[in-house]
Order: sequence, then C-alpha cells, then structure tokens
Amino acid sequence: MSRVFLVISLVLLISFCGCATKPESSLYQQLGAEHGIEQIVDAFINRIAKDKTILPYFAKSSVSHFRAGFISHMCEISGGPCKYTGDSMVDIHTGMNINEADFNRVVELLVLAMEDAGVSYREQNRVLAKLAPFRGEVIKR
Repeated sequence: MSRVFLVISLVLLISFCGCATKPESSLYQQLGAEHGIEQIVDAFINRIAKDKTILPYFAKSSVSHFRAGFISHMCEISGGPCKYTGDSMVDIHTGMNINEADFNRVVELLVLAMEDAGVSYREQNRVLAKLAPFRGEVIKR
C-alpha cells in the first residue's frame, strides 16, 4: 500500500511542477523593454555611422526620424506595447537598390549592436527571426 501511495504522490508532484512553471517573459522584456531597445538602436546607429559601406545608404536620412521609427518597429515586433505607424519597408527602401552583401552587412551591424547592448545570443536570434520576413521588402527595391 505504501508503494502505491508513493507512486501516486510522485505522479501528482511531477504534474503540479509542470503547472507551476513561470511563464517565459516576452522578447520585449528580455531586451530590456523600452530602455533596452533604445540602447540597441543607439548602438546600431553608432555602428552605421562608422561603416563606410553602409553609411551612404543613410545619407538622406534624418537620424532622429530613423531612431524613433526603428525603436517603434523593434518594440512592436518584440511584443512590446508600441504600434509601428511609419512607412512600409517597401516604401522606405524603394530606390535604394540595396544588394545582398550590404543587406547582410546591416544585419551584422545589428548583431554587433545587440552584443554591445548585452543581448544574449538566444534573444539576438529571436530578434533576427522577427526581422527576417522583411528581407524581401528591402533588397533590390
């Protein structure tokens, strides 16, 4: 009788442990919410400013407008409370003729910016997965 009680107790304990696990926080929270996203975007802008290949793509851009829009976009795609209301990726990138190599370089700069901001590899990959669907809206427009 005591073995049956022990087995039932273990089964119940295991099943309750599964229900009591803490839910995973959103990507937005894991990035550090608004402040963390601002750090990423600021580090990204600094990296772009130092990159002689990528900087010309931003020659006609307002840094403050880009910063605000990218913060809003990152906030929305990461599950934050923001709603991106800027232009579409197609509208923004049409006429820029961004090639594959330069697109990949921008991704590298974003990864380096996330590293600068202390974002873990796991969250970096989650951010990149959220941004990946926009690739076709950016290249060769």
